[in-house]
Amino acid sequence: MTQGHTITIEQDARRVRVVRDGEVLAESTRALLLKETGCPARYYIPPEDVRTELLTPSDTTTYCPFKGHASYWSVPGAQDLVWAYREPKADVAAIKDHLCFYETEVDGA
Repeated sequence: MTQGHTITIEQDARRVRVVRDGEVLAESTRALLLKETGCPARYYIPPEDVRTELLTPSDTTTYCPFKGHASYWSVPGAQDLVWAYREPKADVAAIKDHLCFYETEVDGA
């Protein structure tokens, strides 16, 4: 990490839901909460708690110098709504293959 830049990852037992156009895309009480300097907190959801059959792989990829290369998925009407790090950097290895959504609801937040 660069000086002044931090990433923390913690288990969050609250119920995290992702709903798009009335359809539940993911629901979990096993999400990881990632907090990163300069970014909003994000929930990374285990793939077992995501309706992956509703996701379409995208050609989009991005690179974060702190987390690594991300792959993206879309749903109808929402291009690149979901991303994951298949081979994250060692400092954030816990998020490997967990899916993150731009739109989440959190119970008890």
